Amino acid sequence: MQNPLLINPKLEKEKIVNFLKKTFKEQKIDKVVLGLSGGIDSTTVLYLLKEVLPGKNIFAVQMDYYPRKKFNIDLKGINVVNVSIKKIISEFEKNIVKGEGIEFFFDSGPRKCGAAPAEKKKFDTEPLKKVRLGNIMARVRMIILFDLAKQLNAIVCGTENKSEKLLGYFTRFGDAASDIELISHLYKTQVYQLSKYLKVPEIIINQSPTAGLWDGQTDEDDFGFTYEEADQVLHLYYDKKKKLEEIKKDFSNMEKIIKRFKNNQFKLKTPYSLKEIH
Repeated sequence: MQNPLLINPKLEKEKIVNFLKKTFKEQKIDKVVLGLSGGIDSTTVLYLLKEVLPGKNIFAVQMDYYPRKKFNIDLKGINVVNVSIKKIISEFEKNIVKGEGIEFFFDSGPRKCGAAPAEKKKFDTEPLKKVRLGNIMARVRMIILFDLAKQLNAIVCGTENKSEKLLGYFTRFGDAASDIELISHLYKTQVYQLSKYLKVPEIIINQSPTAGLWDGQTDEDDFGFTYEEADQVLHLYYDKKKKLEEIKKDFSNMEKIIKRFKNNQFKLKTPYSLKEIH
């Protein structure tokens, strides 16, 4: 049986390239900014951008927190911008995550004029500290990208894929923020297919996917399942509308994958709002 997630990478590349050309022409912009992590998604996006723009119009921003492992990407002619976010994140960690710079005032009720001020208290900031810090990293990185784009009159190119989107594996207003997305319609395993066609270096294709938010972190460790399994389950459930009973017999982690998908649907629906009815 043929894998339903197989793509024609040549046609896919042509479709994305045409989309890019059309967008740049319509927006009257010829410069682009992207965050370059050295992972499969951002590298594939960079290679696609190189098909359309001269290197001098591409600004690849490396925003490190942990020491970077060397990776072999052809950056000849590309503007490489290095920004260390360690000091910025350290201030957030001290003043926000650990709560040293925040005081909360609680008032038990009405007070007469001249009465003592409300009691100062601090919230318990320990739960989810690592996740909160990761969210701050993602949002700081996006602030840097959008600020640079403003300086250059450029657009910010995102690097999110469909698997991450459906699994909620992104930070709202962080790595999910962009002006244009090139691979958000492709599952992670399809991005791999396209990357091989674009001749992305094997060392990048073969490394473990990671968001780079803390040392040793990998996507699949966070999930408890692989992208290969998740993509097939999501394709059957989300795209093909198959019943769970039909899917479960072939995929041992089906329940875990669907639970994560359902638990993160709110990310695709926020901000909640009163929508005008026409």
